Amino acid sequence: MANQFSKEERVAFEMLLEGFYDQLVLSRNVSIYSTDQVTMERTADVIWRPQPYIVSSFDGTDQTNNFKDQTQLAVPATIGFSKSVPWVLTAKELRDALQEQRLGASAKTRLASDINLAISNVAGLQGTLVIKRTTAASGFDDVALCDSIMNEQGVQYGDRYLGLSSRDYNGMASNLQVASRSFDGQKSVTAYEKAYVGQVSGFETYKLDYARRLTAALGSAITMDTRSTANNFYIPRAFTTATTGEVGNVDNRYQTVTVNSTTNVVAGDAFTIAGANAAHHITKADTGQLKTFRVISVGSGTTMVISPPIISNQGGNVSEAQYQNVVVVPAAAAAVVWLNTVAANANPFWHKDALELIPGRYAVPTDAGTAVMRATTDQGIELVMQKFYDINTMKTKYRLDTLFGVVNKQPEMTGIILFNQT
Repeated sequence: MANQFSKEERVAFEMLLEGFYDQLVLSRNVSIYSTDQVTMERTADVIWRPQPYIVSSFDGTDQTNNFKDQTQLAVPATIGFSKSVPWVLTAKELRDALQEQRLGASAKTRLASDINLAISNVAGLQGTLVIKRTTAASGFDDVALCDSIMNEQGVQYGDRYLGLSSRDYNGMASNLQVASRSFDGQKSVTAYEKAYVGQVSGFETYKLDYARRLTAALGSAITMDTRSTANNFYIPRAFTTATTGEVGNVDNRYQTVTVNSTTNVVAGDAFTIAGANAAHHITKADTGQLKTFRVISVGSGTTMVISPPIISNQGGNVSEAQYQNVVVVPAAAAAVVWLNTVAANANPFWHKDALELIPGRYAVPTDAGTAVMRATTDQGIELVMQKFYDINTMKTKYRLDTLFGVVNKQPEMTGIILFNQT
């Protein structure tokens, strides 16, 4: 083979892979779904993943009228992140072996960061559970609200995670390190010495150095007609049938609604609708708390795509009753109230089953003159390292690649917490 990795390079790659796994902090706290790569290539790297069923129960022994079809919802998952770090070393630079090792370590760090960032962004941009705090991050009370909103809407206990920007995380650590705290003494000491928060109110917390910022919402005096005649409610469907008879899956995470104006509304904005309370997903009981929504995109001067859809059972459909998430007091002009009133870090929180990481794989030929090494973490994430020497320039090209996808299967099991809002 024209290009081959030396023994030292192979050892360095093994060390690089070990460090890469150690830095995949967030990816260890989401679900992993492995796919058949031949199938993925034939389907343009898209696969439909099922959402959790929600079923109803009824009283009594006579269930004659309650045998009804159940609607299975699914969402499209795409292997859409193709990340690569290329670099070049000259024949002179290769005299110093540390040059190659340092660049490889940097490439590893960058790709691990790309994966963590993708997970954080998907949770932060598509999560629909929104906690608004008017003060800086202070500790237990903040995280307890994340716990409350999940509990009220029927999100299962356990496997809950919260990522906080460095400033917000350290603000919580400051609250924990106060000398008057009792605990067993150790939590306060650790918070003081290492700015470590750990578990709070059922969430495992992590410090992010790349938290995404959400700008302040600028829309004003926006209203929505929530009466049934306005059709601003959603009926879940497993599939649609085209006029040709073709059947296609439906992504039920989003809904297009009509408002009086979308001026200054942008993707990411978080809001509530007057008279639209969150319903417990299983019991359908009114939680007494306004349901929170996110803007996904703006379609026109009066339409926008939101998540989650308003499933209020105003249409009387079986699937509406099955997946109802909102209790609405109908109004001709219900006020849309923005939650992101001040630009701030969107700190994501999620349940493990809501987010899914989908590893991909490159079919790089090993007999085309380029040296190739590949390895896979126990999560299925593959790293491919390639090396090619150019005799014309006496330069050696290296590249480190990974391929993966991230999908938010259930936006109502993920959310954000915003601090310092008005």
